[in-house]
This record gives sequence, structure tokens and C-alpha cells, in this order.
Amino acid sequence: MATEAIGGVRVRRFLGGREGAQKRFVAAVITPALVFMATFMVLPIVWAFALSFFDFSPRRAGTPILGLGGDNPFVGLEHYRAMTDFSSDATLNVRQFHTAAKVTVLFAFLVLPLNLIITLPLAAMIESVHQRVRPIYRTIFFLPVLASSVGVAIIWGFVLHPQNGLLNGAISRITGNVTVISWISDPSFVFLGIPVALLMVIVAYLWQDLGYNLVIFIAALQAIPRSVTDAARVDGASAWQIFRHITLPLLKPTILLASILTVISAFQVFELFQVMTLGGPDDQTLALSVNIYRNAFRFQQMGWAAAMSVVLFFIVFAISLAQTRLLRSRWEY
Repeated sequence: MATEAIGGVRVRRFLGGREGAQKRFVAAVITPALVFMATFMVLPIVWAFALSFFDFSPRRAGTPILGLGGDNPFVGLEHYRAMTDFSSDATLNVRQFHTAAKVTVLFAFLVLPLNLIITLPLAAMIESVHQRVRPIYRTIFFLPVLASSVGVAIIWGFVLHPQNGLLNGAISRITGNVTVISWISDPSFVFLGIPVALLMVIVAYLWQDLGYNLVIFIAALQAIPRSVTDAARVDGASAWQIFRHITLPLLKPTILLASILTVISAFQVFELFQVMTLGGPDDQTLALSVNIYRNAFRFQQMGWAAAMSVVLFFIVFAISLAQTRLLRSRWEY
């Protein structure tokens, strides 16, 4: 009995030591990630939120406490109050903020349905082809995702160039006449009330981003049990009926995920706007990200730029929350 008791103690000590080693290993793995996130994600968010209450510029000397105060005075909610000024006497910064907010929201809400309308049927079509050919199509459509956004913007800038662009060259070959169309520099070029320059940025964005959602939808389609679709075919359902009444409902959680990721990505687009159009013509493509960059690093108005970034954060959060409420499902397969 004594031996067994001692053996039991030894076993318990061994298990306790093993459990402690596992905890130390988990802590050693998680701690660097937590430190990284706190340093490069949480602290910048807190710092931006704090700056939004100050009229801060790195050109001016403030107090020793992070440069706040002194010539960088505390203004409280003044930046946020200014954003709600829709009168004709509003300052240029406020008017540009209103323009940038409208452009960003319009861009995001045009990109979202176009992305889903293209990627979801395309994923279904790719999954319907022969198994040997599927990897080729997946690779072709996913390759633009791997490209640099700056490189994509430069490529589309060449495509849309008024004199030497590929698009105008193709139109000239088809019509037989020399065609010079300023796709991204003519402020009067509007289609259905939407600036064509903004539509061209949307085309470039979709070209690069389609492969991301495509892969997500392909993975979701492969996870749908074959027994469900096979039973529908036995009952005489057509391919369209299967897609509409079975595939789409089962893909609802995936559509929610893709929608949220697409909206967040669309609100954060910077390189395409900055390189392709510089926010022009006449601020028709002035996105919030571009406006924040201008005020923060070109005009050195860090406090105003921080306030705009906080507003952008809450806009994305509110839209993502609304999408989650509208598209969430209470069941799984």
C-alpha cells in the first residue's frame, strides 16, 4: 500500500509537471504575438483616439508629455463637431471630409454586390468542370491577389492612359478611328451619376480582389455534403433549383464572412486611389484613406487626421455589425 501510495504521488507529480510545461509552452508561444499586437495594433489605435482630441501637428512644439498640450492644444470634441457642419460656411477640411466619406461609402457599396455577383457563380462554375482542370482555373483567378496593389495600380494606369492606353488602343482598332478617352482624368465623364474615374478604380480593385472571395466560396462549396445535392437531383431538381434552394442557403454563413471581409477591405483601399488618380479629378475619387494620409503626412494635421480615422473605424464597425445581424443564420450543416 505504501508503495502504491508513493507511486500514486509520483504519478501525480509527473502529471502536474507535464501540465505546467504545457502551460509554459503556450505562454511562450502566445506572449510574443500579444506583445506584437499590443505594440503595433492596440497602441496605435489608442494613440489615434487620443490625438483626435488635440489640434496636434508635429511641426509645433508641445509639452514633454508626448508633445501634447502647449502649441498642440486640447480641443475636446471640436474635430467631431466640425464634421457635422453641413453649412455652406464649412471649412475646406470639413467639405473634403464629407466628399471623402461619400466616395468611400459609394465605393464600398458598389464593390460588395459586384464582387459577390461575380465570385459566387464563378466558384460554382469552376467546381462543375472536370477535376483535373479545376486547379488551373483557381490559379488563374487567384494570381492577381498575389500582386502588389501599387503594381496593379500602375498596370491599370497604363491600360487607361488617354493616348497610349491598351483600352483606347483596342477601341481604336475596333472602330477604325483614333480614340482618346480620359478614363480617370475627366471630371465631366459620368455614367449613371457615378464618376467614370471611380468606376475604373472599382474595376481595378475587383480584378485584383476577386480571387480571394473565389477561394473562400470554392472551399465552402466543397464542404456541402454531396448527399444533399444528389437527393435533390433524384427528386428532379434542375441545376438552377439546386443552386437557388440548396446551395445559396447553405452558403449563407460564408456569404456573411465574404461580405464583411470585402467591406472592410473596400473601406481601407489606399494604393489604388493614391497611385491611379491621386484622389482626382476634382476629388471624385478622394477616399477617406487618401484624405487621412494627406492631412496626416502632407499637411501635418495629425489631430484632424486621427479624428477621421476614428470615424472610419466606427463606420466599418457599424456596417460589419449590421451585416452580421442581417445575414447570420441559426443553423449549420
